[in-house]
Amino acid sequence: MNMTATHLRTALQSLPENAPEALVDSLFVPHLLEALGFTSEEIFPQYKTGNGSEKVDKAARKNTEEASFIQTGSNPYLLVELKGRDVNLSSGTAQYQSTVKQLKRYLLAPNCQSAQYGLITNSCHIQLFRKHGKVVFPATECLVLNEETIDGIVASIRQKIEQPSKALTVAIYNNKGGVGKTTTTVNLGAILTFLGKKVLMVDFDPNQQDLTRSLGLALSEDQVFQALTDRTVELQSTIRPYRHPLKSGNALRFDVVPADKKLSEYPENLLRNLVKKDTLHLKLAPLRQEYDYILIDAPPNWRVFSQLAVYAADVVLIPTKHNNLFSLENAATAIKRFIPEVQAEKGDGSPVALPIFFNGEKATPPQLKMAHEEIGNIIRAAKKEGFDLLPYFFPRYSGARKDLYISVVPSYANIASAAFARTPAVYRDRSAHEHYKSLVKEYFLQ
Repeated sequence: MNMTATHLRTALQSLPENAPEALVDSLFVPHLLEALGFTSEEIFPQYKTGNGSEKVDKAARKNTEEASFIQTGSNPYLLVELKGRDVNLSSGTAQYQSTVKQLKRYLLAPNCQSAQYGLITNSCHIQLFRKHGKVVFPATECLVLNEETIDGIVASIRQKIEQPSKALTVAIYNNKGGVGKTTTTVNLGAILTFLGKKVLMVDFDPNQQDLTRSLGLALSEDQVFQALTDRTVELQSTIRPYRHPLKSGNALRFDVVPADKKLSEYPENLLRNLVKKDTLHLKLAPLRQEYDYILIDAPPNWRVFSQLAVYAADVVLIPTKHNNLFSLENAATAIKRFIPEVQAEKGDGSPVALPIFFNGEKATPPQLKMAHEEIGNIIRAAKKEGFDLLPYFFPRYSGARKDLYISVVPSYANIASAAFARTPAVYRDRSAHEHYKSLVKEYFLQ
């Protein structure tokens, strides 16, 4: 055991059972940050987030040749929010949820836009969060720290923060069909490309094949099947480029893993013997360093392809229809049941659901009122089961502000008809372009 690990374990042992935050800060945190690879010159205490007078307990960043982080105090990489042992950070408790909200607020504050990771700990529990643009999601589960676990946990966290993934992987999913998942995937990826991001789309609905066909690309004969079932075949070998020429002579380009004919024909019961839940996740691993966004178009069911797509994701984006109760109920089912199932299997706290949005038609005030009433019923029913759906349906709602805002992408007819031209609607239609630009700025881009 190295000296840093020995110091950390000794520091943990030295803490009283109900050590307040000040003691955790002075006795434990310096050794924790040292074990995570930071020197005292790379740690800034009480870092001003730029959000009013708010300060995060610690900010850290590796020094450059020009100046130490403690001198410049600019562009933090890791934020650490501390609590005392008198604060219960067990996953799901009210104090845990409050601390996570606090950390997310700090990560999204003006002075912290460069931060890629956030950490909460009270020395009994610890959890790492990753930030990609506006999206903050777990990079680990909420883990119990003790003498037996601390070395392995801290080594794992250090590896994650030193080897960050470039991409955010998003599964576009709803158990209900006809809500515009493919249209969302295509136009989301196309507008992100327009905004300078490198994008890979994965058509993981081999029976419908809509994403591949809507872009005028050839189906994969069996290459994707081979990549998923043969360890020696890389998924990268299946990628097809889509190019949209510009008047300047340049072109916008994103990449696509097309739908696969053999996957559509292969019996599901046999396919389950060939692919595991983590197969797509593992096959995408090398591609996560090449792209900014990986978008997976998942089919409308909870069978093998949807399960693999959601398992591979960091976050799940759920299109719904304001005038389709079943799309709202199916969204709730995914958030309450399917995504937690995958989280339990995956063991790193991901994926998490993003707030729903209404996709497809303009909603009149009476229609919105009716949708809000139905959503209220869904939220109340879930609360009886011990599940809080409020943040997923009304993300701006709070005790002080009864805000029923839900993001909307209207003009569905214009957007859907663009598929006949084999061109994303955002490259053909100004209103579609603006709608999806608003969507990515609300959900993804700082």
